[in-house]
Amino acid sequence: MKPNQTALWEFILVGFSTYPHLQSFLFVLFFCLYLLTLTGNLAILGLTWVDRCLHTPMYLFLSALSFSETCYTLTIIPKMLVDLLAQSRSISVTGCGLQMCFFLGLGGTNCIILTLMGYDRFLAICKPLQYPLLMTNAGCGQLVAFAWAGGFSVSLFETALIFRGDFCSPNLIKHFFCQMQAVLRLSCVDSDLTESIVTVMSVSGLLGTFLLITLTYIFILSSVLRIPSAQGKQKAFSTCASHLTVVIVHFGFASIAYLKPEGSGGDDNLIGVPYTIITPFLSPLIFTLRNKDIKQAFTKILDKSSYWDK
Repeated sequence: MKPNQTALWEFILVGFSTYPHLQSFLFVLFFCLYLLTLTGNLAILGLTWVDRCLHTPMYLFLSALSFSETCYTLTIIPKMLVDLLAQSRSISVTGCGLQMCFFLGLGGTNCIILTLMGYDRFLAICKPLQYPLLMTNAGCGQLVAFAWAGGFSVSLFETALIFRGDFCSPNLIKHFFCQMQAVLRLSCVDSDLTESIVTVMSVSGLLGTFLLITLTYIFILSSVLRIPSAQGKQKAFSTCASHLTVVIVHFGFASIAYLKPEGSGGDDNLIGVPYTIITPFLSPLIFTLRNKDIKQAFTKILDKSSYWDK
């Protein structure tokens, strides 16, 4: 243990308290984005549940992603919103560990589900005749279960590694949630090795899933270019457009946070906003605005509602 310091039982999340004049504005902004995020994800979940036309592997993966992202935002944003208005921004060491575990687990689950969605598109375009046999709804469910197991296996190991020892004062976490590096800085023991291990694991998971998605799209592009008709090419590209856009946003924002060199400067709170708030907000928006099946399902629901109102 560091000299003249005692073990801690709670942390204080500094968050956006360094911007006191922006607290109210940030609360309104993040609260509105959070409501829109919940609305978008719940709409996707509801539509895929109600409309039987959406009971296909592609939309089962989409609904799994929406559910995972809803849980992902629940681990961070409600606490952050309360802290923007509260005088006390404390969180217990146990609560911090649970928040970190769920945040990392759900973030890893999202990455794996996005990879599975790319694999689904690869099979649909590159192996259309075998697709019904290779990608069944039951198989889709097993793959989603694997995504959750994989994401939380890594997060449990990383969280246990970070919280295996005591933490020393000052108890200030310079972030709006229990981010790994911010918590590790408060460790009573030398945390360089632990930080290296969790960083390598996180970056490997991020880059590994991104490279797998990139590989699937190389095969997809190769197959699409061999389609003789322009209409066929356009149809094939349109089925991938939403997923590819979300992948670029998701991994682009995450890479800013996880691949940022240590000591490169910048406010960690502001760097954390894109991948914790903006990415979950944009994901359902992109999938709903660029997807004809989702829009048609929504239109059918509205038509039924207007029929019964008459």
